[in-house]
Amino acid sequence: MAQETLTGKIAVITGGARGIGYAIAERLLEEGAKGAFCAFHQDSVDAAVARLRLKGEVIGLAADISNLDEVRRFFAAARAEFGRIDILVNNAGIRTYKPVMELEPGDWDRMLAVNLSGPYYCSHEVLPFFKQQGSGDIVHISSLSSNSAFAGGAGYNASKAGLHGLADATMLDHRYHGVRVSEVLPGSTDTGFDTAGPASAGGPYNDRAKADWKLAPWKVAPEDIAEAVVMLLRMPRRTTVSRIDVKPSLPPRKPL
Repeated sequence: MAQETLTGKIAVITGGARGIGYAIAERLLEEGAKGAFCAFHQDSVDAAVARLRLKGEVIGLAADISNLDEVRRFFAAARAEFGRIDILVNNAGIRTYKPVMELEPGDWDRMLAVNLSGPYYCSHEVLPFFKQQGSGDIVHISSLSSNSAFAGGAGYNASKAGLHGLADATMLDHRYHGVRVSEVLPGSTDTGFDTAGPASAGGPYNDRAKADWKLAPWKVAPEDIAEAVVMLLRMPRRTTVSRIDVKPSLPPRKPL
């Protein structure tokens, strides 16, 4: 099978300073791509750029993707540096785990803004470039939580379910512009992103689940998610893989 080459492709990655986003940026650079990434804090951006430049050509900016003006500034910088964009990876995300009754409206609004409006803003900015070029890839880093709700995850579940709808609709709107849209749905991944896991209420099972959730050895590695992204992008352009579920092979056993 003749696979796509990523050599010379220009990738834009949100949330690229650590965890899954960093692993994706590193892996794409290893494939010969060039990249621009953003993250919330300048110090983390600077540290990631210093490490990633050992792998290839990359720039980083501090930007909040829930702010449309900052998204536009980020994309303008990427275009100014590289002249084009071929790949968008919507990776940045936040979460607050609380039951609906305890979840503050501000936390709800912030999760929807970063996890759903951010990918929309980024897609909205890049799609005209893709249409003009006649090709482009959007990869959303979603979650198995998009279609499997858990106690305490209402805001996160809702934002990722919305991202699923955005991905499908974007594909239908723009497939004839040469745009492919895919989702990677990680299960529990060793990123430091989770602090308490999906269980928020008390009780023997949920207390055990919280403890198990913090044990890294059984989790998916960020590098595994990055490998899934590369696999999607290297598929022949005649084929779009809509979504990939990525799960730990041996999660903790539930108590009987």
